[in-house]
Amino acid sequence: MLNSMKVANRIRDYRNKNNLSQEDLAEIIGKPRSSIAQIELGNRKVNIEELVAIANALKIEVTHLLFGVSTKKNTSEVLKEDLSDNKVFFYEKFKNTLLYILERCGGRANIGETVLYKLLYFADFNYFERYNNYLTGATYRKLPHGPVPYEFYDIVNNMIENKELKIIQSQYHGYKQTRYFPLINANLELLKASEKNVIDKVINQLSEYSASEISDYSHGDMPWKQTKEYDDIDYNLVSKRKAPYKNIN
Repeated sequence: MLNSMKVANRIRDYRNKNNLSQEDLAEIIGKPRSSIAQIELGNRKVNIEELVAIANALKIEVTHLLFGVSTKKNTSEVLKEDLSDNKVFFYEKFKNTLLYILERCGGRANIGETVLYKLLYFADFNYFERYNNYLTGATYRKLPHGPVPYEFYDIVNNMIENKELKIIQSQYHGYKQTRYFPLINANLELLKASEKNVIDKVINQLSEYSASEISDYSHGDMPWKQTKEYDDIDYNLVSKRKAPYKNIN
C-alpha cells in the first residue's frame, strides 16, 4: 500500500475537478465521509481496492492517482505500451510472471505487496542485466519504500475483474498487509527457460525477506541509487551494478 501526500493531494484535486464533495465521493464508494477526509489529509493508508473504487468514481485510471499520469489512451493501450521511450510492455508476460511468483511463494506469510513489488523488480532487472533484453518491459518507479511497477494496479484490477486473482487484507507482525492469491495457473508456455530460470533464482534468493529487509536491499541496487525519487528507473543502469547485485544470476 502507498501512504503518500502526493496521492492524497491528487485524490482531493481530482475530486474537486469532478465537482464532488467529500461526502459525495464517500457515498459513491461506500465509505464514511470521515474516511475520505483522513485519506486526503494523509492520515490514513489507502489500499488497492479503495484506490480502484476512488479512481472509478472519479472516472480516471489508478495510475493518475499514483503517479499523476495524464493520458488520452485507454487502459488497454497503456498496459501494452510503456509511456517512456515507446518501450513495448509485455502484458501477458507480466501477468504470468506475477502468477508464477505467487504460485511459488505467495502462500508465505511475508509475501505482501511490498515484497511482491521487489521480486518483480529484481526478476526484470536481473534478466535485463544478463541478457540485455526485457523480461516483461514493465516500468518501475522509485518510490520511498523501493521500486514499484507502474502497470501493477491496472493489471491486478483487470485480473480481479476476470476472476484470475483475489486480494486478502491481513495482519503481519502488527501491520496491515495486502496479499494476492492466484485463482488460475500461470501459463508457463509464455515463459522461456531462461526467463523462468532468472525468476526462480530471484525467488530462491529473496522471497524469505521481510518487507523492510527487501526494501533496504533494493535501496542498495545501483539503478535505484542513481534514480531521482518518483522518476522511472532506467534498465540500462544495471551496467553500473556492484556486488552483491552484479552477476547474481
